[in-house]
Amino acid sequence: MEKKTVLCAFRGEVMCFVHVLLNALDFAERGYETAVVVEGEAVKVIPEIAAPDHAIHGLYMKVKNAGLIDGVCRACSVKFGVLGAVEKEGLKVLADMQGHASLARYVDQGFQVIAF
Repeated sequence: MEKKTVLCAFRGEVMCFVHVLLNALDFAERGYETAVVVEGEAVKVIPEIAAPDHAIHGLYMKVKNAGLIDGVCRACSVKFGVLGAVEKEGLKVLADMQGHASLARYVDQGFQVIAF
């Protein structure tokens, strides 16, 4: 059985997002196909941690460079005014469920969903 996990970040707090990033690396290192989806208020964290002087910038870049961030919600990025920052980061914008990221799509592909 293939091991697949999608980690969904919803909370707009950096300390919560740290756990998403750490778990993404842990799952990937353990051989899971791993995807991070950024939804809800968590989209606001992206421009903050993308700043090179941010305390968790290095961790964010490690996860980003490993290709583990599958995408960021378009509707929430627009709502919270960070769509430009998300696009500048080169992150995929997800909008396949009425402007939001469809978690059913991941379940259909055999992913276990974990929400933060």
